[in-house]
Amino acid sequence: MKKKPAADKATLLRRQRAPLTTPTDLDARATRDVSGAMNAILADVFALYLKTKNFHWHMSGPNFRDYHLMLDEQGDQLFAMTDPIAERVRKIGGTTLRSIGHVARLQRVANNDAEYVEPEDMLAELREDNQALAARLREAHEVCDERHDVATASLIENWIDETERRTWFLFETARRGDSTGH
Repeated sequence: MKKKPAADKATLLRRQRAPLTTPTDLDARATRDVSGAMNAILADVFALYLKTKNFHWHMSGPNFRDYHLMLDEQGDQLFAMTDPIAERVRKIGGTTLRSIGHVARLQRVANNDAEYVEPEDMLAELREDNQALAARLREAHEVCDERHDVATASLIENWIDETERRTWFLFETARRGDSTGH
């Protein structure tokens, strides 16, 4: 059996410099801009997922079961977004989040480490966070439009709809019979 020749140093250096290069027809600027926008979205989604699960785990009160189940469903929906976002970044030649620290550096969703939060305050905070996420998804969509990345834009459109649905459910769940919900 013949031994394969060892790769020369130049080949090894090229592989080390760009081992994750993914071919794409998008230009380098598009890859950079869309990847940057989507990595920030991914960090926000992870932060919102954990906050949603935090409130799910620490829910209390007379509406416990309904709120607990709703937040569990919303957490599952958020978590389901994470892999498609990260994989989309990789498909266009970018790299994505690597650690909790990386999430913390990029996230725009505020953490809530309070010992106790009233159920109504939980719902209001998550409603506001989801509204902000919808706005950020629209901003990322604009980046995709500018860079002609229709595939990422298409995914974002579905995530906006899901985010608006979560916002709606949180709003309606917290209403107390007045017309404003506040």
